[in-house]
Amino acid sequence: MLRSVILAASRSSQVERLVATAPFTRDVVRRFVAGAGTDDALRATRELVAEGLAVTLDNLGEDTVTAEQATATRDEYLKLLGLLSAAGLTPAAEVSVKLSALGQRFDERLAYDNARAICAAADEAGTTVTLDMEDHTTTDSTLDTLARLRKDFPATGAVLQAYLRRTESDCRELAYAGSRVRLCKGAYREPESVAYQAAREVDKSYVRCLNILMSGDGFPMLATHDPRLIAIGEDRARWFDRGPERFEFQMLYGIRPEEQARLVGDGYTVRTYLPYGTDWYGYLMRRLAERPANLAFFGRALMSKK
Repeated sequence: MLRSVILAASRSSQVERLVATAPFTRDVVRRFVAGAGTDDALRATRELVAEGLAVTLDNLGEDTVTAEQATATRDEYLKLLGLLSAAGLTPAAEVSVKLSALGQRFDERLAYDNARAICAAADEAGTTVTLDMEDHTTTDSTLDTLARLRKDFPATGAVLQAYLRRTESDCRELAYAGSRVRLCKGAYREPESVAYQAAREVDKSYVRCLNILMSGDGFPMLATHDPRLIAIGEDRARWFDRGPERFEFQMLYGIRPEEQARLVGDGYTVRTYLPYGTDWYGYLMRRLAERPANLAFFGRALMSKK
């Protein structure tokens, strides 16, 4: 119920105005978002890499409605990749890209061309790209684009969402040698016809999908903050004789940093998903929906008089 309320709020312009103008919102956002600009992204990346973490950067923004907006997003990624390379932060840092930010909703060819330009820049910078997954209406289009990009850029990463009923099948298709697949629970509000609704069912699906990926020939990227699922991931790595170089954990910036440090200390690769940009509201609300316990932190910060 709470998750549904938060996701509904993520689409409310009135709630967005309230949050954006509330005292101390800036401090709350800084916990989960690196900042508004490229300089902020580079600063946070340097700090994370110095702590032994890998990074994937996301320039916040989605659902562009004009070719000019899509091109501007592409150009921001090209700039970012050039700066990451110049700063010696690749290959530890890669980028995550939403196709909707590149024009997918209104021109799939434009989105592909923009994504291809970003993949080429990433390749030149000595790193790679992961295509973020969005709501279920774009899943087929995103996977089709992924397949086309992988012909020339085979390291391009996929994202699959365990709450979708189709995902076990998608995991089987993508668990081949060289295939990088990020498995997450999913953060969009979806109908029961396509997605599991109960948290327990989503968790069970995550474990089934995890087993498929860990037993396959690809490179699983386990995106979760759930202690039980992390423990299962560690156990399955031992069961399937996967060393730390053959999979990685992924977590969001600002969430469970102590656990990220613990996993690094235990020899695992941990990649922190690092968002930046001015379009932070929708991202923040989906993070709260993924882990409603974060709502308590957010509420305390908004009410604080300090």
